[in-house]
Amino acid sequence: MQKITPFLWFDGNAEEAMNFYVSIFKNSRIGKVSRYGEGGPAPKGSVMSATFEIEGQEFFALNGGPQFKFTPAISFFVNCETQQEVDELWERLSEGGRKDRCGWLQDKYGLSWQIIPTTLGKLLGDKDPQKSKRVMEAMLKMDKLNIEGLQRAYDGR
Repeated sequence: MQKITPFLWFDGNAEEAMNFYVSIFKNSRIGKVSRYGEGGPAPKGSVMSATFEIEGQEFFALNGGPQFKFTPAISFFVNCETQQEVDELWERLSEGGRKDRCGWLQDKYGLSWQIIPTTLGKLLGDKDPQKSKRVMEAMLKMDKLNIEGLQRAYDGR
């Protein structure tokens, strides 16, 4: 059991969201699902809470009601090794949601994600401040991050 688990509060669509996330990430699975019985605050058989796992990270989902909404102040940072992975996750997670700047998006449930190529940290962390500045300037102009464009900025092309 992991020590800290992200707890996601949904307004009646926890099962739909969980299935959506599990369908997108290759290394994922649904865990325990608890459903409402008769006399509950939601229809009998609907999901009360559930766990699911993405890339070894466990998440807890709750159908808690309309009281709370997601905010971009909390997001999931996804390290991507290739442009193909960036492209696929960017398109699938943003479907029905919103694409933002600098690799950020909001999915159709309002949850914020950062789809980031691992090379970005290496390029921004270069000891040459001019190189890292060019990469930062290029990134700030992008919505979906483009590895080739970031590399061109780094190289000064």
